Amino acid sequence: MEGNLPQQQCHPASTAVDKDDLVIPIIDFGPFLNGTPADKHEVAMSIVDAFKSSGFLYLKDHGVPPSVVSRVFGSSARFFSRPQDQKDGLCWTSPQSNRGYVKTGQEKLSMPDDVEGPSRTTPDLKETMEIGREGEDNLPNRWPDHFDEEGKDFKEVMLSFFDMCKSLHTEVMRAIALGMNLPEHFFDAYVDAGDNNLRLLHYPSVSKDTFKQNPGQVRAGEHSDYGSITLLFQDSRGGLQVRSPKGTFVDATPIADTVVVNAGDLLARWSNDIIKSTRHRVVEPPAAAGQEENGSDVYPDRYSIAYFCNPNRNQFIEAIPGTYEEESHPAKYPGITAGDYLMQRLAATI
Repeated sequence: MEGNLPQQQCHPASTAVDKDDLVIPIIDFGPFLNGTPADKHEVAMSIVDAFKSSGFLYLKDHGVPPSVVSRVFGSSARFFSRPQDQKDGLCWTSPQSNRGYVKTGQEKLSMPDDVEGPSRTTPDLKETMEIGREGEDNLPNRWPDHFDEEGKDFKEVMLSFFDMCKSLHTEVMRAIALGMNLPEHFFDAYVDAGDNNLRLLHYPSVSKDTFKQNPGQVRAGEHSDYGSITLLFQDSRGGLQVRSPKGTFVDATPIADTVVVNAGDLLARWSNDIIKSTRHRVVEPPAAAGQEENGSDVYPDRYSIAYFCNPNRNQFIEAIPGTYEEESHPAKYPGITAGDYLMQRLAATI
């Protein structure tokens, strides 16, 4: 799909989604990573413009090789195919840790003000594996390396990928800084610890009747993300939908070799709501364009990989300079440490 989009010489973005007043661009990140100062500034402005308007963008030429992404997806699928008792032995224990396995139906994503919504009463149809920063005191990751060689390989693959995503997070935050007329390295000291979360997601195959008989059922409930940004790697199945300004949900169709990047609640708060944190969800996958239903009664498995990027836990987050005026446009939110904010949000999901 990406190859069929027109190439633009003067602007680093083309359009992935344009429906119901929701516009999500595809932005070439290569000129930011390897270009001139003028190139970097142009990409940075495109990224911040997207975050101001839709809160979402697709990033290509982002520096994470497709072969690496493919290997991570393969290792993730093999992990989720393990016996249930092995996975349960690596279970998630607490919001403070946010590491380990979460079985299907345990998590119920929803917005804090949506306590009566379907996602509160209907568990999400997914299982996840949560991986945090390695080596953090008293918060160990739950690795399957003691089971077999594949478990050892899983640990190696995920640690390497975690570091690649951490580097991409740092570069995107530098682009955001430039796009907000801040020094390029403004956010470096806020994100250098890598207090991030790698989430492997498996949406098991499910009967199509499940969605027909339960109108409120989704694979992952409507929510916004909690941290600064999220890097989302999708498989080809689809199902991600983003809420439009009109209140509809629009398909964010997978595009090969891109990563979907969206702003989270903490970045919106940090920017005094100049940047949007947009609600999204995962539903049954849409029918492929130009194809009829295959007659199957089951939606197949879906896999995705989300890297949730956060400020360092001990950093105090308050409105960024330039996003408020004491008299005409004051700061909307009191300051809070990143760790306290994220723990509060995580505690509400389980």
